[in-house]
Amino acid sequence: MEYLNLDDSIKLSKNILIISHVNPDGDTLGSMVAMRDLIYKQYKKKPEMMLISKIPKMYEFLNELKDAKHFSQFDNSMVYDMVILVDVAALDRICDAQIFYEKAKIKVAIDHHKTNNYDANIKFVKGEASSTGEVIYEIAQNHGWSIDDKIAEALYTAILTDTGGFRFDNTSALTLKIASKLVEAGAKPQWIYKNCYEMKSKNFIMFQAYCLNKAGFAENDKIAYITVYKKDLEKFASEDDLTEGLVEKLRSMDSTEVAFLLKEIDNKMFKVSMRSKNIDVAEVTAVFNGGGHKFAAGCVLKYSADECVKKLLTEIKKQDL
Repeated sequence: MEYLNLDDSIKLSKNILIISHVNPDGDTLGSMVAMRDLIYKQYKKKPEMMLISKIPKMYEFLNELKDAKHFSQFDNSMVYDMVILVDVAALDRICDAQIFYEKAKIKVAIDHHKTNNYDANIKFVKGEASSTGEVIYEIAQNHGWSIDDKIAEALYTAILTDTGGFRFDNTSALTLKIASKLVEAGAKPQWIYKNCYEMKSKNFIMFQAYCLNKAGFAENDKIAYITVYKKDLEKFASEDDLTEGLVEKLRSMDSTEVAFLLKEIDNKMFKVSMRSKNIDVAEVTAVFNGGGHKFAAGCVLKYSADECVKKLLTEIKKQDL
């Protein structure tokens, strides 16, 4: 694959598409908005933004997301000059939208997952970065791109949410320095935090209380886990991602070293979200063709719930808890 220069490639591209990953979080959404606005501000070209899943209500305060369209609204025959993936650790994270990436004349990957290994003509992958938002900030600085208040808001949202409010181990001195620069550029920390963390519905709170009440434990409470079935979500009837932040609540217990959440996707198919305080859970999920970061990773398992739990516990117990 030919490796290209980002600045020249944007100048040569007549149409550009930015794609966020399935089940979008603040990092992929904030990064998509920021990258779209940075390109428009510097080059007077407005990329299209593609969603694979519905935008969680908590991120609707990012007004530019109203311009984003769902995958189903795009013409599959379209060939873009440039397609940019933001915060996409693996191509299966954009599901059927892979067709747009594969056909693109110029492929760009901007990410912070150390397990990222797919091809791109232009690749900015920084495994030690807190978030893709942090990577984009550095791209902007290196290219001399100016950051206005709306771009700062989007990047701050990306960084804030992927560091758990600057609580997680991926928060470095550089991360805080960048956050400070974004505040200077116009990002409002209190307002962004309120939207991301203090606007939960009663339904959200009650659902999480329901799930926490049926948590399972192993290895003298060093391992904690929850299984969420479709019927659980249907019982609370919500379009929002009611499981957001749930696995982090399990990890926050003083006895817990590793926590994981099983979320039913289909019959005998579960999405796994895993978090830890010390062990490398990316190594655990890699056994099941998953990946992520040292303390936050995931995978998909095609077994019954009980079998999933058994297999995950077996792999986790191989670690030094």
